[in-house]
Amino acid sequence: MKFFIDTANLAQIQEAEHLGVLDGVTTNPSLMAKEGIRGEENILEHYRKICEIVPGDISAEVIATDYEGMILEGEKLASLSPQIVVKIPMIKDGIRAIRYFSEKGIRTNCTLVFSAGQALLAAKAGATYVSPFIGRLDDISNDGLGLIADIRLIYDNYGYNTQILAASVRHTMHIIDCAKIGADVITAPLSAILGLLKHPLTDSGLEKFLSDAKG
Repeated sequence: MKFFIDTANLAQIQEAEHLGVLDGVTTNPSLMAKEGIRGEENILEHYRKICEIVPGDISAEVIATDYEGMILEGEKLASLSPQIVVKIPMIKDGIRAIRYFSEKGIRTNCTLVFSAGQALLAAKAGATYVSPFIGRLDDISNDGLGLIADIRLIYDNYGYNTQILAASVRHTMHIIDCAKIGADVITAPLSAILGLLKHPLTDSGLEKFLSDAKG
């Protein structure tokens, strides 16, 4: 399973990269704004900086919601680096844009997916990644992990190459559960990734080893 970090914070991206397990980055306009990154040129420059830190895929989201606007923005984003994956919203014009980009050899990440039907459409359009938002589904008492399982079943039934990128991951157990179900990728905050390191028996065992080593 690939590990992406969901942030626009360069320090957190650098820390995750130094850990040696990072495969990519996902961002969105909200994460950019959180870091004070606004305006087209500033956003594009920030993507360039992220690409310099991480050698893997970087999902860069379009702002437009109309077909022509998404094509213009997506082509500009894709021209920044071969690492860029154009992030497209799950809407009617978004599916059209994904098909266009697929035919042009530009990789895409279909975002804001909340149903198996939406994931099926994205795969048929040729999306490279599909991003079901499991945490947001959990927030409204729906089964986010169940959606991952449904998409996995459908994709396996028909041999779709679209990768399931579990998004809106809130905590470490989300990562473990997604790995059990068969998600291809998770994108998570740094805290959830670092949480995989922790276990009280590791801490107590190491403390004893160090104490014994001192005699």
